[in-house]
Amino acid sequence: MTRSDHAQCGFTLVEVMVSITVLSMILLATVSALRTFGNTQTSLQSMTHRVDEVRSVSGFLRGAIESTVVPQARTGGLSLGGSGGRGVQRGGLLGNGESLQWKSILMFGESYGGSFLLRVAREDNLLMLRWLDARTLDGPEPDWGGAQGWPLVEGLQEFSVAYRGEPGGGWVDYWAEDDGAVRWVRMSIKSKNRFWPELIMQVPQ
Repeated sequence: MTRSDHAQCGFTLVEVMVSITVLSMILLATVSALRTFGNTQTSLQSMTHRVDEVRSVSGFLRGAIESTVVPQARTGGLSLGGSGGRGVQRGGLLGNGESLQWKSILMFGESYGGSFLLRVAREDNLLMLRWLDARTLDGPEPDWGGAQGWPLVEGLQEFSVAYRGEPGGGWVDYWAEDDGAVRWVRMSIKSKNRFWPELIMQVPQ
């Protein structure tokens, strides 16, 4: 083997540097792709969890409102706010722009259920559902301090309730005693920097 043949068997320094550069770019692209895939998977899981949360909470609230116990007489409804008239009195609901409580029929599992007084309101950064057994209520003002509760939404930033009477009427954040029966309830929820689709529910009459 001549000296010239031996020199042609190896790689030049330029070829080695080019190969290392190309390999580094391939590795960088691979790492970036894997990182993007991981972030996408995390985002999809977060979005799926959020969609499931919206669906389950909305379904529960809609079902609970549709199961509202309708008073037999107009004077048998709930009342709130004394003589100020700033509470929903008729149709089995009462509330204002920040909370809502109503009497509903619920089933907890297959063997436990009945008539409960429910309350949905903001508590710090939670949208809390609390309930009291309607058979144990004593007095016009329920004691919600010791009521059982369950957080419906975590990371709550905004929550408001609005009411409508007749079709085509405007939404208001309270319901005067002489305005008739409330027919629709609208809830607006914002959590984790995102607004939920507005939840509009029809109240039994």
